[in-house]
Amino acid sequence: MAKIVVIGAGMGGMACAARLASKGHEVQVLEHNKTWGGKLGYAEHGGHKFDTGPSLLTLPAVYRDLFLKTGAALEDSIEIVDLDTAFRYQFADGTVLKMPGTGIGKCAQAIGDTLGGNSADQWRQFMRRAADMWAVTRKPFLESELHGLKSLLALTWRVNDIRTIAPTKTLRDLANHYLTDPRLITLVDRYATYTGSDPRQAPAALATVPYVEQMFGAYHVAGGLRELGRALYERATSIGVTFEFDCTVTNIATEPRVSGVTLDDGRFISADIVVANSDASNVYQYLLSPAAQLTAKSARKSLAKATPSLSGFVILRAMSGKTPDLEHHNVFFPENYDDEFNSIFGINKKISPVAEPTIYICSPNDPKMTPRGDESWFMLINAPRHDPNDGVDWSNLELKNSYTEQILSVLSKRGFESRDRVTWQDTITPADLEKNTLAPGGSIYGTSSNGMRSAFLRPENVTKIPNLYLVGGSSHPGGGLPLVGMSAEIVASRIGRA
Repeated sequence: MAKIVVIGAGMGGMACAARLASKGHEVQVLEHNKTWGGKLGYAEHGGHKFDTGPSLLTLPAVYRDLFLKTGAALEDSIEIVDLDTAFRYQFADGTVLKMPGTGIGKCAQAIGDTLGGNSADQWRQFMRRAADMWAVTRKPFLESELHGLKSLLALTWRVNDIRTIAPTKTLRDLANHYLTDPRLITLVDRYATYTGSDPRQAPAALATVPYVEQMFGAYHVAGGLRELGRALYERATSIGVTFEFDCTVTNIATEPRVSGVTLDDGRFISADIVVANSDASNVYQYLLSPAAQLTAKSARKSLAKATPSLSGFVILRAMSGKTPDLEHHNVFFPENYDDEFNSIFGINKKISPVAEPTIYICSPNDPKMTPRGDESWFMLINAPRHDPNDGVDWSNLELKNSYTEQILSVLSKRGFESRDRVTWQDTITPADLEKNTLAPGGSIYGTSSNGMRSAFLRPENVTKIPNLYLVGGSSHPGGGLPLVGMSAEIVASRIGRA
């Protein structure tokens, strides 16, 4: 039996801790915040409950596997709810597309009925290519360890596989190849933001994201996605994982081998193995000795080359009454989507808040989250990271307030005026996200997928430092609840049984 310390009680850390405890290890989780969850945030006011991080569950099979292998079925702990309508998309010309909750055929039919022309057949062709990409990439790139560019080179002898994933093409390139309606191009572009990226730079293989959503379904968790975190925390504690909150790791002892961690209060906690669920850039920059940093030189160089992911500007609103024609998930697209990515990533202009952004509203029809007859809005706007020196200083209260008003004005222009129904409102900026989660700049996904080599620049789960592992959204295979769960399985499998 190994003594294992997990730094961070985010979903990746808790999932890995549970898997390791079920294998017979002694596992202790150390968390900077006062509670578990990491970016799976939560807020509550007057009976209104809000997810402030992930608000959509896809690939629940990842967590079903985790729960079955650590004790009992996931459905014994939470209620997973099918969504008849996955998303309500409103385009700049006023067209509204309601995408079904599951089924590529149903989604194609909805696209054809709404957009007309050959859009349905084009979408089916696009999804067939995405299905082929999923078959090629799922095992070697998502469910297995990453070994830098060697992982890509391992496929080079299979010419058809390389052609399928089109490593030199971007997501925008692939969409333009199959789709002619600019509204569908916009729809595909949005999936790059699932990895905090720019569709004009993100790899074509991200077409697997809408494929997974439509093939395997879009789901809600009764009471909010936070309930999945609660269930995982309770499962971990029930099989022996111990947690300590409100403590910050300041150093990982690595000479001559990993021997434990030092906390900000001076305590040293011994360990045979350390699994870091903190942001990989923080681990490599702040938690290692100079000698260990030298050992990890290649990983640090890869991180330096990668573009940080975008962040998010969040508005929470408790609303009286119901909004006509609003679904659980709603997306309001701008006229100029490219300007959004130019502003966030500083392409041909200064990095700045987006003037006319895409607005996402999650308004759950869930009595566990909203008083009867009312609404609880979680509004998310893609935003540049918090960077007072070379970007946007989101700690500026005047900017926080003025940008909140700007977003609400944009929403009003798109046909949804709601100010007279607001009973409570709060705003969470990228600076707040950085403070709460220790994610540099409030980056949601660590590094973006911008660039052909982006996936291979993402930090590997098995570091060059013996017995030090990385798990979670800033490491391989990436951010989002399914990938974080896969990350935990990769690490736990590598460590093995006691």
